[in-house]
Amino acid sequence: MAGAGWRTLLALGLVCGIGLLPWLTHTDPAYTVLKARSAEREPTPEVLADIRQQLGIDGGPLHVLVGWLGGLLRGDAGRSWISGADVLPEVTRALGASLLLMGVSLLVAVLTAGVICLRTLRLGARRRLGGRRGGGSGSAVLASLPEFLVASVLATVVGVQLGWLPALGWYGPQWTVLPALALGLPAGAVLGRLLDDLLPGAFGEPWALAAAARGLTGRSIARQAVRRCVPALLPNLGLFVVGLTGGAVAVEQVFDIPGLGRTILQAALAQDLPVLQAGTLALVLLAALATGATRVAARLLTGPALRDGALSSLHRPAPPAGRLLPLVYGALLVAVVAFGLARDPLALDTGQRLRAPSAEHPFGTDALGRDLLARVGHGALDTLLLAAAISAAALLVGVLLGLVPRVSAPLVDTLNAVPPVLVALLVTAVAGSGAATPALAVGAVAWAPLAAHTSALLRQERATLHITASKGLGAGPVHLLRHELLPAVVPPVLRHALLRLPGVALALASLGFLGLGAQPPSPEWGLLLAENQPYAERAPWAVLAPAAVLALLGALAVSAAGGLRRPVRRRPSPVVDGGDGAERRSVTATEKEPAGVR
Repeated sequence: MAGAGWRTLLALGLVCGIGLLPWLTHTDPAYTVLKARSAEREPTPEVLADIRQQLGIDGGPLHVLVGWLGGLLRGDAGRSWISGADVLPEVTRALGASLLLMGVSLLVAVLTAGVICLRTLRLGARRRLGGRRGGGSGSAVLASLPEFLVASVLATVVGVQLGWLPALGWYGPQWTVLPALALGLPAGAVLGRLLDDLLPGAFGEPWALAAAARGLTGRSIARQAVRRCVPALLPNLGLFVVGLTGGAVAVEQVFDIPGLGRTILQAALAQDLPVLQAGTLALVLLAALATGATRVAARLLTGPALRDGALSSLHRPAPPAGRLLPLVYGALLVAVVAFGLARDPLALDTGQRLRAPSAEHPFGTDALGRDLLARVGHGALDTLLLAAAISAAALLVGVLLGLVPRVSAPLVDTLNAVPPVLVALLVTAVAGSGAATPALAVGAVAWAPLAAHTSALLRQERATLHITASKGLGAGPVHLLRHELLPAVVPPVLRHALLRLPGVALALASLGFLGLGAQPPSPEWGLLLAENQPYAERAPWAVLAPAAVLALLGALAVSAAGGLRRPVRRRPSPVVDGGDGAERRSVTATEKEPAGVR
């Protein structure tokens, strides 16, 4: 009950905060509405007073909030300040379009995750995971591609040039294919990497060895291994559900889809408060439903073992992955940045507009004749350093809050319901626009997936047999947290944070693409993609250059994350007091590589 009350309070605070958005911007809502309705009309005091009276905002923000909440109790979400139409039908239509797109995108994401994990599943089913080498560069590249860039390429190549599928509009199921691919492929790459990280531990558990000894088929064992790992991923899957519904603004812009994310963005820019509040409330309710469904599914999949403390740990000691690939990717990235820093990113040469890559301009030039290598190199200082700082802060906050799920879970559910672009608008309203706005907006929500992952892993790790036995032998909470829980939970969450490092850079780039981030002539990568997007068909190198460096960053992050493993080692068992003066040793004295996965 306390958790439900905390969630309700946070949701109301979020909706009320959004309701204050027009006043937080220190602008008169009546003036904004007048310009949207009739740009040529003079904003005289009389005209503005008349608009305030029509909108019912002459009593101030508190009066507006109370009236809106009272209308909700009667099933009335109000009327749009811009069009005058009822808000509820408009938001319902937008939500229906976004839910359909989300469903198809989620199917694409699940299929993509399955393809990424296919090799591990086949090796695990044959008990040959001992020879498995760390990989994932391809999935890292896929996860690092900006959704709006994938959408633009699919719309241009598949929709326009080849004519296989419609590229614009929203008139039927076939219009969902290209935007679903643009959203589902990167999301599936992230889910696939997380699942692939857990599968070796599942194949090494005693039940898998016993099942193989009894003659069960490899396909059955692989299916059960997936079922064993899915509960730890369900919280992040719930985050993806809401993110694909309300956070698909850039893709909806590219394909001209009247979805909820685009509707919320347009309402926020126009300060159409009733539409903005109703759309945000719909996302909050969807987040609550997704969270409840994932928790029920996790309990059903785990069964009584979670309650009885009878699980095995999925995060067993394992040898670290090879270190050659991270060094190669890191050297390439450093070389690109170093060569770019040696050039002038602002030098104009209109006679060299949209030149193809050459010895003089290795990455080509943009529409103003500026060297793209120089702009990519200088933009790295803005994008990479900022993304790394945000990721480090998100990891610290996510792990700390993930250790107290009763506090963090409602925060995660509430923040996940807010699209990053709306967070950017709220940050702009409170702190003003500037270079720090996208960083504050992305940082405000970047910790949520890591906190959800930490809580899910911690919940399962606490239910393992060795923790139950250690408790029975007298190990205290501090000892368990320091020597058992954190060593098991932190490495996979750290790998998750590294996997999301390109995603943080992408979020910054998306805000730049939508005009909410850096402004010209900054060489920030999101702005580079936005500036060169109109020339993608004529000069594809103009967008491929920053996209390729983003993909290189993703490959570096995933390959480096593969080396972050709980080491294979022996350590002395903790000596605890058994209560009768006798010393007993914990059953977790020796950590070994799991048998049966060679």
